[in-house]
Amino acid sequence: MGIPGLEAAHFWIAFPFCSMYLVTLLGNFTILFVVKREPSLHLPMYYFLCMLAILDLVLSTSTVPKILGIFWFHSHTIGFKACIIQMFFIHGFSAVESGVLLAMAFDRYMAICAPLRYTTILTSSTIAKIGCAAFMRGIGFMTPLTCMVSHLPYHGPNVIAHSYCEHMAVVKLACGDTAPNNIYGITAATFVVGSDSILIAISYALILRAVMGLSSKEARQKSFGTCGSHICVILIFYTLALFSFYTQRWGHHIPAHIHILLADLYLLVPAMLNPIIYGMKTKQIRVKVLKPFYPKGLQAGSWLIES
Repeated sequence: MGIPGLEAAHFWIAFPFCSMYLVTLLGNFTILFVVKREPSLHLPMYYFLCMLAILDLVLSTSTVPKILGIFWFHSHTIGFKACIIQMFFIHGFSAVESGVLLAMAFDRYMAICAPLRYTTILTSSTIAKIGCAAFMRGIGFMTPLTCMVSHLPYHGPNVIAHSYCEHMAVVKLACGDTAPNNIYGITAATFVVGSDSILIAISYALILRAVMGLSSKEARQKSFGTCGSHICVILIFYTLALFSFYTQRWGHHIPAHIHILLADLYLLVPAMLNPIIYGMKTKQIRVKVLKPFYPKGLQAGSWLIES
């Protein structure tokens, strides 16, 4: 259905959605290209950043083209198998992204609070194991969810009151007992998001405590600015995710168009902001990206390096 209640505005809503998607593609592909081309960026922090970029590309591409098709071309139909696959990518890779955000918080904790052990602990093999663990955990939690949905009987209405195949929006169309789906879905989401967000909060609390001990005021301000930006992106990701999960079950008093619009932004806004916050605010990546445009300024040590 797109965004129920805002059908008349679908055509115009699609423009900011399309703009955000293009920024997402450009930003994340730029991160991947720059890190691959520059040997000096083959470090743990940038490997995790590449994982995040790939996940953002998968999440946004699994939903936005279909949403734009609904808004601009009235392409409201989707096959059942395609719907289940889309659901798997959305929920599975969202859980994987949560794990990667946790890994990035741990990486920053090690770099700031235990710099002498950083390279010995975060070796290439350790990074690969962390990435695999995040992937296996996310997919492992969400695969049963999609399998349970695919085996429910559907004999009634086939109109999904959403912009994409969100889990509960599809479950509501089933004719059988959906209690196991509801219980497993809310338990898995709460466990993944709850445990990761708590551990991320602990990591950044320890980082901030270490930053407070820095003697240089300039270094403290720079660290606060970086941590603040990271925390804002993480809060947006988890707040919109939890809002989407819980509203489908208990937020019946919230207007449908507000809930669905925020659920759409949950897949778009973090994917658009991540390469900007984690990438362009990182001096090494910013320098490599801007060097072809400002070669003299960069060589002279201008604000492009120092800011």
